[in-house]
Amino acid sequence: MDPDKIKKLPAVQSCYYACGYKSQDLKKPNIAVIFSQNNICPGHTHLNELARSAAKGISKSGGTPVLMNAGVGVCDGIAMGHVGMKYSLASRENNADACELMVRSHAIFSGIVFIGACDKNLPGYFMAAARLNLPSIFITAGPMMPGKYKNKKLDILDSFAADAQYALNKISKKEYENIIEKCMPGCGSCSGLFTANSMACVTEAIGLSLPGMAAAHADTSKKHELSEKSGRIIMKLVKKDIKALDIITKKSVENAIVLDMAIGASTNTILHMQAISGEAGIEITPEKINTISRKTPNIVKLSPSSDQHMIDLDNAGGIPAVLKELKDLLHDTVTAESTLYERISRAENKDKNIIRDIKNPYSGQGGLVILSGNISPEGSVIKTSGIHPDVGKIFRGTARVFDSEEDATAYIKSGRVQPKEVIVIRYEGPAGGPGMREMLYPTSAIKGLKMDKEVALITDGRFSGATSGICVGHIAPEAYNKGLIAFVENNDEIEIDLEKKELNLLVDEEVIKNRKNNWKRIKKPIKNGILKTFRKKFTFK
Repeated sequence: MDPDKIKKLPAVQSCYYACGYKSQDLKKPNIAVIFSQNNICPGHTHLNELARSAAKGISKSGGTPVLMNAGVGVCDGIAMGHVGMKYSLASRENNADACELMVRSHAIFSGIVFIGACDKNLPGYFMAAARLNLPSIFITAGPMMPGKYKNKKLDILDSFAADAQYALNKISKKEYENIIEKCMPGCGSCSGLFTANSMACVTEAIGLSLPGMAAAHADTSKKHELSEKSGRIIMKLVKKDIKALDIITKKSVENAIVLDMAIGASTNTILHMQAISGEAGIEITPEKINTISRKTPNIVKLSPSSDQHMIDLDNAGGIPAVLKELKDLLHDTVTAESTLYERISRAENKDKNIIRDIKNPYSGQGGLVILSGNISPEGSVIKTSGIHPDVGKIFRGTARVFDSEEDATAYIKSGRVQPKEVIVIRYEGPAGGPGMREMLYPTSAIKGLKMDKEVALITDGRFSGATSGICVGHIAPEAYNKGLIAFVENNDEIEIDLEKKELNLLVDEEVIKNRKNNWKRIKKPIKNGILKTFRKKFTFK
């Protein structure tokens, strides 16, 4: 419906006045400023301040900002390693639904400023932007600064690694406590190129946030300046009637995947980009992702793939400088304030040690690869930029099978894990988990034990954006839906072939057939609520 007609309804005006607005405020374009401030997730503690900066820009440009704390911000660091992580991915859908509910039920809005932060909050808002298709712009929360201990930069990954080291008496209790205390010094998304910052980079590449936004750090003057400018820009988008789906297009999504490959971002971005594309009516196939990966050099390595962080990327010129290096691989698309080519023409690569020249990449292909093969005929994801070059193109090992993250982590932390093992973690998918939780404890434990070149992990669940090493996630079909991963047994041989892009169980078909005849689904008990709905949505067999 027409917002101007809605505003003329008497009850609308009465409720509006009760909130402190004046009659003249109704006559201006009303802009929803959607954010999810809370005081438990570091990426969200400052979002109300960014909302105020955006509101200032809207007011100065002739609009009426309407602030709404819609959706939730789950902190994956706090949710990690226990039942809480089962709820994380489900919160993405909750965020999308909450935005849709608030905007459509009140129906007075001419545009939206989305202020997103952590892993599932930002993609949920992105999905809502595609659904609602109003003039839209994004402000991303911004990274926190890295921590520091003994002249070494730290991030959240160090706390997980320290846990495994302390369990095996490799570090003292005092050193463990120092790392835990100092690895995260303030507000913002975790300081490496984990899922939250990866999604911020993708948002900028698509063009829904302003240039420099992804790497502008939380609670800095630069972030607040960009937030206020976003408030001004949304008014221009409203005036020109440029809607979200004018910016989220097949070409801009392909640009985002190019950027994703070039920086070796989180494997979770693939999961989220497919969900966002689905909301926008755009098909992104595994074949398309691999085609882009083959053509895109990996020119940036940040933590967890190196000791560099988002602050180093920001100092080097941020995402605009990366996109400028990639220009010949990009489409010229509409962005929030200009075309993409116009945007990157103003960029400068200030440090080619951080953002490599496209002719001098870390590798000639992208940092993420979709694997097929008999274990994952519907696809799985590996972050190749996080694998040490010594590993080579083929890893072959014997399976060590676990039906939960907890059991796998206990095994690794006990010190019993051996070189050339493939840790198989199953029944952690969307239906089997349920919830498809991220698993940073087992991957960081392997890294903390310095076995990330010798041990692989595969799962039908997800690995965190902070994961590096020989880790394959998102295996489909999952064990709960009778995928082949359900029939792997201890000491089976598994091969990860990065050249062929395959993940295979090297066991005779007749043996597998017999195992299938004796299969019983493991069904982890759940009560009523979100997880029951989530399991039902993803149960296919």
